[in-house]
Amino acid sequence: MQKKTKRMEFRALLKLAGPLIINNLAIASIHFADAVMAGRLGARTLAAVAVGGSVWMLGFTFCLGVLMSVSPIVSRLYGAGDLASAGRYVRQAFWLSQILGITIAVLAILLVRPVLTFIGIDPGFRDMTVGYVQAIMLGMPAMGIFLVCRFTTEGIGETLPIMFASLLALVCNVFGNWVFMYGNLGVPAMGAVGSGLAGAISVWIMAITLGLHILRGSRYRPLKIFSVFETIRLPAMRELLALGLPIAATITAESGLFSAVAILTGTISAEIAAAHQIAINFASTTFMIPLALSSATTVRVGHALGAGDYAGARLRGWIGIGSCGVFMLAAATFMLLFRDVVVALYTNDVSVRDIAVSMLLMAAIFQVADGIQIGAAGALRGYKDARVSMVINTFAYWVLAFPLAYLAAVTYRAPPQYIWGGFVVGLVVAASLLSLRYRMISKKSGSDHN
Repeated sequence: MQKKTKRMEFRALLKLAGPLIINNLAIASIHFADAVMAGRLGARTLAAVAVGGSVWMLGFTFCLGVLMSVSPIVSRLYGAGDLASAGRYVRQAFWLSQILGITIAVLAILLVRPVLTFIGIDPGFRDMTVGYVQAIMLGMPAMGIFLVCRFTTEGIGETLPIMFASLLALVCNVFGNWVFMYGNLGVPAMGAVGSGLAGAISVWIMAITLGLHILRGSRYRPLKIFSVFETIRLPAMRELLALGLPIAATITAESGLFSAVAILTGTISAEIAAAHQIAINFASTTFMIPLALSSATTVRVGHALGAGDYAGARLRGWIGIGSCGVFMLAAATFMLLFRDVVVALYTNDVSVRDIAVSMLLMAAIFQVADGIQIGAAGALRGYKDARVSMVINTFAYWVLAFPLAYLAAVTYRAPPQYIWGGFVVGLVVAASLLSLRYRMISKKSGSDHN
């Protein structure tokens, strides 16, 4: 009976996660297309997209983390049948998304040049990097809208619309790159800046598409998301932030580490920055699948807790964590066997290729730990347990991993693969501690309600 229950839960997890996997792979494909199309214009253009993309990711990840609070709150209220309250939180989340999106965009546009100059980014591609950031940040307010729509649809267990919106954005982004990067249809070639502009336009298309679906969809009418107007309500806003800020700190700790290392490589040479972009781009692509499973795990756990099924919630969390780990084991095996082939897709530059291959070897080593930690984080979000996760990730990535990467990159000027050694240490520690935290919190929740 237990095996049958596990199989049924695994199928339910995959049914919910399937469209999210395609959504995440579509988003990863946007970054993949940016990297490949920039690589065809040379190492400097690729380096500009790499470093500029890291700046974008810092802002995006913080916005993503804060708005992730929508998913566990809506999923619990949906599981409990309280749809009116779910709608109130979604309306407040839209306000929050615009405060975040506009603030992040303005700060990035104003500060990107002095910050990149201060940290010593290679002048050979610095101007291109600044232009890329200033262009793509025009899409940050739209990204906030999309994320609220996404986590609302996730929360009620409907994920197909997210997939279709992201696939449309992928097509628009590739077409936009062809037009603006390379200079087609009478538009002048804009290189890296064109890539940023295409990205911003694609995000707006994605947000409008998913927003229209929610406006017209019958499943959303009981939530009264758009039929009721309300101003900012501080109690609801405080609850969103109380859950969202620790989540933001948790995921920004990891993505911020990768972005910080990308910026560090930009102080060494364009070739190393370009190689880092190739390796992190592919590693991020494989990460999209456990990231989707993690999001689905949050929803599955939240629905069970909302319905009062504490034993079921615990089981759902462990199945989600295990699924993430198993997939990343397969991804690690693929990287070990085919990393030369993967790198050849991105660049013909021999010096860049050799560095990227060595970095992908390190990526293969930390894949399983990366999958387990994101799975555990998703399960913990279902319990609305975010603060301890924030402390764990901050310790693992910024007390352990970043100092090791900094020593390798700046102090000892070690080969690039040693810079990535810090990732291995940080992810293994995070995976271990987050899994222990989930074991404790899920067991305590079940015993408290027996």
